[in-house]
Amino acid sequence: MDQETRKKILADLRERHVARKRGDEDVRAARDRLKRRSEIKPEFEYELISVFARNELSASVTIWALAAIFALASMFWAPWIEGCLWLILVIMSKVTLLELCRRFIAQVRPDDDLGPWRRKFFLAEAFSGLVWAGFALVGFFDQDHAAQSVVFSSHVFIFASLIVLLAVRMTFTSTVMSLLYVGTIPMTLAVSARLIMLEEPFYYALTTMAVGVHVYFVFLAKGLQQTTLQMLAFRAQKDILIAELDEERLLSDEARRRAEAGSKAKSRFLATMSHELRTPLNAIMGFSEVMKDEMFGPHSAPVYREYANDIYESGRHLLQLINEILDLSRIEAGRYELVEERAHLGDIAQDCERLLMLRASGKGLRVDLSIAPDLPQVWIDVRAMRQICLNLLSNAIKFTPRGGAVAVTVAPTADGGQMLSVADTGPGIPQDEIPKVLQAFGQGSLAHETAEGGTGLGLPIVQNLIELHGGTFDLASELRKGTVVRVTLPPQRVLTSVAPLQPLGAERHRQPPPSTRKPHLRVTPRPPAPTTRPPRVA
Repeated sequence: MDQETRKKILADLRERHVARKRGDEDVRAARDRLKRRSEIKPEFEYELISVFARNELSASVTIWALAAIFALASMFWAPWIEGCLWLILVIMSKVTLLELCRRFIAQVRPDDDLGPWRRKFFLAEAFSGLVWAGFALVGFFDQDHAAQSVVFSSHVFIFASLIVLLAVRMTFTSTVMSLLYVGTIPMTLAVSARLIMLEEPFYYALTTMAVGVHVYFVFLAKGLQQTTLQMLAFRAQKDILIAELDEERLLSDEARRRAEAGSKAKSRFLATMSHELRTPLNAIMGFSEVMKDEMFGPHSAPVYREYANDIYESGRHLLQLINEILDLSRIEAGRYELVEERAHLGDIAQDCERLLMLRASGKGLRVDLSIAPDLPQVWIDVRAMRQICLNLLSNAIKFTPRGGAVAVTVAPTADGGQMLSVADTGPGIPQDEIPKVLQAFGQGSLAHETAEGGTGLGLPIVQNLIELHGGTFDLASELRKGTVVRVTLPPQRVLTSVAPLQPLGAERHRQPPPSTRKPHLRVTPRPPAPTTRPPRVA
């Protein structure tokens, strides 16, 4: 099974899992709606009732003032005792409703059972609706003794009061539609019944308008409720996102603290191990070198010299491994500081080629060095660039079989930078193993079979060091044909010579000051004297 087929199968399985999860959520939501017999989520019901309670508390004085105005106006067509009695009932119903709202805000929490409170609010609003419906009966039995114009005005005023009440209750109770129904339908029915009992076409029209206005306000209240629900849903989503962000931030801070602690522990460990390993290694390498070179006399058995040489080479290999690990650790920790200076990239390549020439000759390899002429200097860390070149060249020599060739090229790039390229005729690296090779301690499969042993730290160190210089690292390899590694320095690292601002030898500072210059006298030539001829003698 190829990689593309595997990706398609994984994507199909992921889509099926998402669809199944979405279906399970839909079924769970439908079951919850059937349980609570409402489309409103339980977590939003508390918020909707709280909005209603706060609206009632904030506009308590307004409702009392409106009821007082209605009671005063009713005295024009009804006995004052009826208006006062109706006003007292309105105040009592309003006090009951406000007391429930205060208790709800003070005592109820989102996790509490809202069923009893919903019933209490329903009963209080029903009582308030019946009291407001009683306004339609104020003066109904005394209209025979009033003037016709007063009766007409009273009916119009009652119709207008119904519209005002519908608007006010729609604004306050739109979040809880059941309270809107129970608080407004009684008055609409009472006003409609009073107008119908007059048995005149005009009042029939007013009755129709009253019912139509009520229906319109109901639809408008449903729209307000949906808007409130969407607002609550968005706020819940925002709260969830904020909580998730806070949780992720805490996890990130904890991970950062752990990473910092791990980095400090790693640094302490490396510093301790560096000291603890290098100290005995120096003794091992020093004494083994003395024994290998037989400085105090020849060995009684020649095999001891071979053993000493093996000890020395093993110690040198271990020291090189320790140095590479420490360098890579400093680079990854961001503690590797570049000591930059001017240098020729070609000179560094020549020095590295000279150092490894003996090793290449021992394997029968041909090393070709090509340096472009007239290359300008570059601003680099010479030690880091020498390590880059040595790592690339030693890798090429290490992985190239006997009789092969290694080519080192130093040349300018098209954008004004400079590049160092090392190509070999080794076994190559498969394309799927290139990311592994660029990781610490990573090696290709063919390298284990055909090359000498290595640590797998050379290329990661090269990549990190060239990136510290702002350059790029490119690796191209073809199986059983060879590998080409190229590191490129950006144009900002190339030091270009600046043309002189004044011609050589004619600098301004070389010219004498104006006070010491000799004045230049301009000589005006005299005109020639006129020639006079002697008088002719007659």
